[in-house]
Amino acid sequence: MLCATIDRYAYGALVPRADRMVTIESVDFKTTTEMSLDEEILCDGSLDLIKAAVRRFGRDGTDGYDLVLRSNAPPGSGLGSSSTMMVALTGLLAAHYGRALDEYQTARLAHAIERDDLGITGGMQDQYAATFGGFNFIEFGADRVIVNPLRVSADVVNELEHNMLLCYTGRTRRSDGVIEDQTARYEDGDADTMAALRNQKELAVEMKNALVQRRPDEFGALLHQAWTQKRRMSPKIATDFIDEAYSAARSAGALGGKVTGAGGGGYMLFYCEFRRKHRVAEVLARMGGEVTEFAFASQGLTTWSMSDA
Repeated sequence: MLCATIDRYAYGALVPRADRMVTIESVDFKTTTEMSLDEEILCDGSLDLIKAAVRRFGRDGTDGYDLVLRSNAPPGSGLGSSSTMMVALTGLLAAHYGRALDEYQTARLAHAIERDDLGITGGMQDQYAATFGGFNFIEFGADRVIVNPLRVSADVVNELEHNMLLCYTGRTRRSDGVIEDQTARYEDGDADTMAALRNQKELAVEMKNALVQRRPDEFGALLHQAWTQKRRMSPKIATDFIDEAYSAARSAGALGGKVTGAGGGGYMLFYCEFRRKHRVAEVLARMGGEVTEFAFASQGLTTWSMSDA
């Protein structure tokens, strides 16, 4: 899998307390809650991602603490915001509990909390991408993951940033069952889904080669092919708005694009000819999309543990 991180971040602050209470404030959901470390920690539908992480690290060996968490990517956006938040929280709690975790251990633990403890459907690419940061080609095996950092030259990164843009569709995919439908089709051996997966795997290698060999326009064209294949995996991936926006962007000068994440909403990413990028942005804005530029982020997980209130 080919992935890159951009300048959208998850932030967390932890301040120890002198009692056994844990308070949690989620700026994104405008929600607060508290719980006692002397009682069983229950996931009851409110801030369960955070509660599950606290529960996984345990109630022993610590007094209480105050947590404040926020992200500058909206939940359900397809930008990996929930997994990035879990990675940040895992690193923050590990530092507080004095547990030394390397990048692989952090990503594995964040993935286990989301997928195993909470049963949230999805892959593991978001946790590894957020933990390691930068451009990576990640190999997922049955019993191991290998993250290969890519040496993408600075001029290619600049070219990508000048030629790419994000468009927020204004709609999240929170209840659309996109991942569940893709998973069911894969488990049933659906021919179209299986062929699309194989083709995307081959395209990921071609796109990686285009980046490291300094051929960004070829990368943009391959992005279009990859979206064509991804779209075959489930009818839930593309909505009417997504199809119309993608067609309009291509007509205005986008070489390729895709929906980030599983699909069904969230953000769309486009690679454009620079001389036509502003026209692509104008077309998407007229259609009601929220268009923005971004920068790539090379930094992975960073945490601070505040020892003094």
